[in-house]
Amino acid sequence: MENYVWTAVKVPRAFLMLLMVFVGFNQTQCQNTSNSNNSKNIKENTMKLNPLSKEEQYVILNKGTERPFTGEYTDHFKKGTYVCRQCNAPLYRSDSKFHSGCGWPSFDDEIKGAVNKIPDADGHRTEITCARCGGHLGHVFYGEQLTEKNTRHCVNSISMKFVEEETTNELAKAVFAGGCFWGVEYYFQNAKGVISTQVGYTGGFTENPTYKEVCAHKTGHIEALEVTYDPKKTTYEELARLFFEIHDPTQANGQGNDIGPQYLSVIFYIDDTQKETAEQLIQVLKDKGYNVATQLKKASVFWPAEDYHQQYYEKGGGTPYCHKRVSKF
Repeated sequence: MENYVWTAVKVPRAFLMLLMVFVGFNQTQCQNTSNSNNSKNIKENTMKLNPLSKEEQYVILNKGTERPFTGEYTDHFKKGTYVCRQCNAPLYRSDSKFHSGCGWPSFDDEIKGAVNKIPDADGHRTEITCARCGGHLGHVFYGEQLTEKNTRHCVNSISMKFVEEETTNELAKAVFAGGCFWGVEYYFQNAKGVISTQVGYTGGFTENPTYKEVCAHKTGHIEALEVTYDPKKTTYEELARLFFEIHDPTQANGQGNDIGPQYLSVIFYIDDTQKETAEQLIQVLKDKGYNVATQLKKASVFWPAEDYHQQYYEKGGGTPYCHKRVSKF
């Protein structure tokens, strides 16, 4: 006797099982596609991206490659910084660029935390993308003995823009510490006039500290954020006001549930003008009834944190757990 399942009609059991597998597979595919699209939309909605031409989309979004020896920066050796064309994140400094003869711009080092390295779909090469927006840059190669660093970032010119040193020299820096540096960076990285941000450690006595050492209270360092900004587009006072509004400056032992000396509220001033501005804002807050615990310290060596800490929330999604902007001025 045939192995049938009795329904409204007589259907072979094997056919019914195949049908169930097919339906389940399609449901899974739809769910995966939906999750992927949701993640993509979240990333796009939380980041300011520049519009791209069709040629730029072909390379940056669709992982294409421009023809060799045709790019704007192949034989370009002015002093300055190469930034991502899609999101303006700094990628490479001119002193890392060299002429490899390959037909595309070549660099033997990237700005720390600026580039992600991913195994290529071809199974042989390593793709490089902008760590901030995920835009395709090119590929990285090792062992060619072309420079002392023995590394070649082969980058499409169309994936980058160049900022000359004259413009770069007009930029200014500020250093703030207000609890976990992930949350502080979250609010500063897209603030008006901010060119770039970098989380790290400062104020202590240990060279090249690690996150583990800082958390173990062996270094004297504090988790902090270094902000590079354009004084023509914003002011130090505006940035300092933002700093005071995104954390609780009255908490003396940390920030939220993050308790410990590495989470203290500190402004590391670079010059007397920054110090005076910070003092004035603190006085304004005190006059409003805030018992400000924020310390003022002279800026010292800033040690960049490990790559996985940089732009933490942009890379992984989510929002800060102990930082929230509250109007105080």
